[in-house]
Amino acid sequence: MTCLNKVAMTPPSSDHKRPHTPSSFRFSSLNLVWFLVVPSTVFFLVSTLGPHRPSISPLSSLLQVSFSNNSLQGSSIFNGSSIDSSFQLEAETDYFVSNMPLPDAIIEKHTIQLQDISKNNESESVVIVTSKIVKKNSKLERNEANLARVRSSIKQAALVRNLTSTHQDPDYVPHGPIYRNANAFHRSYLEMEKVFKIYVYKEGEPPIFHNGPCRSIYSSEGRFIHELEKGNFYTTEDPDEALVYFLPFSVVMLVQYLYEPETSNTDAIGRTVVDYIDVISGKYPYWNRSLGADHFMLSCHDWGPRTSSYVPHLFHKSIRVLCNANTSEGFNPSKDASFPEINLLTGRLHGYIRYLLLNEWKDKRDPDVQVFDQLPKGVSYMSKLKNSRFCLCPSGYEVASPRIVEAIYAECVPVLISDNYVPPFSDVLNWKSFSIQIAVKDIPNIKKILMGVSQRQYLRMQRRVKQVQRHFVVNATPKRYDVFHMINHSIWLRRLNIHVRYFHQS
Repeated sequence: MTCLNKVAMTPPSSDHKRPHTPSSFRFSSLNLVWFLVVPSTVFFLVSTLGPHRPSISPLSSLLQVSFSNNSLQGSSIFNGSSIDSSFQLEAETDYFVSNMPLPDAIIEKHTIQLQDISKNNESESVVIVTSKIVKKNSKLERNEANLARVRSSIKQAALVRNLTSTHQDPDYVPHGPIYRNANAFHRSYLEMEKVFKIYVYKEGEPPIFHNGPCRSIYSSEGRFIHELEKGNFYTTEDPDEALVYFLPFSVVMLVQYLYEPETSNTDAIGRTVVDYIDVISGKYPYWNRSLGADHFMLSCHDWGPRTSSYVPHLFHKSIRVLCNANTSEGFNPSKDASFPEINLLTGRLHGYIRYLLLNEWKDKRDPDVQVFDQLPKGVSYMSKLKNSRFCLCPSGYEVASPRIVEAIYAECVPVLISDNYVPPFSDVLNWKSFSIQIAVKDIPNIKKILMGVSQRQYLRMQRRVKQVQRHFVVNATPKRYDVFHMINHSIWLRRLNIHVRYFHQS
């Protein structure tokens, strides 16, 4: 089943020499040497580089992890801070490189560096050194040269600390304190529109692949997969042109068709994901050259992190776009992206935090803090949100909550009640400017905390909620700066922090 293109939810208002071959022949005639050596050389090269491609044995890669303070993403650019720290970890990993024939290839080494900002504003650099057969002047090298230009452009834009972007845009000019750095974000967004390309792997069959739910609580997952499958100006049919590669499986569909609830057996889910990575890594060179660092998966199901764990590189190196953006479950803000839950079942009670909230406030009958397990008859859920100053957004079964986006739609200041949750687009948006975040342990103090917000402060936050709406709107046909584009921008930022470099081995 694919998503129908109907009106979507919107808010209310070195040199290589031929091996030396010993010879006992010596001639004084230079012409004779010419006629003998040249044909021999040609024959040797044809035999070596002819129609039969060489077999490639498993390669050993050295992984070095260190921290530095030269990150592009996160607060180093959008917030202007970093902390120095360092350590090194070395490990060996064996993997196979695809045997794709490259007639004019040379053996080189390449280095991949991931420079990111971690949760506590530390900058992380991951260097993976591997051997690989590559073409000279490849598209990848041109892509990296272009990305180097983009990084420089964004860094220059970040030096402008104005609250309003200095770039021209006919549709929207980011401005105000809702952004960590409006000018840097705007420059990054404009560069994304010109450069960013996604390749969607064709392997796999529906309903598990190339498909997703569009009318359930996980509809965000389905809608994004649908947009990429139908093609848009970010997608490309040329994988060599792509900057990132999408793994088009739906975790929701994996669970629906392969999970065995009677035995709680998830082996089939794991095998499917492992087999898929084996297929694409054997058929294409892209996964092996980066160990998946420039690949991404997407999931709005609670089992997204668990599903990715069946392939260690997918879990630790790939970009994971997750609704369950829980740092206690391995979510890494420096490489993973938080996915907003949208278009879900409204008002449904699930998750232990919601029960804690209900138990604490339901029977108090406090007119200032109203918590319901069910709304009274005749009361509209959205109207209740619109008539509220603050909207409580407790986590569901996992850390994410659809209430966040619902509150933004209703122009109500969202109150995020969760631990270890990374809000969507937080590398760009300054959530503290338009929302309040409360730890689970502070649920009994909700009224005191909210009453401490002055009228002036509330009005400022409420105006900012209206402004940030455009970044959470789901359009049947995506529009600039809406949620589809913002999700792509989150992926784009993480790809910007991956450097693929080639250097000759002497």
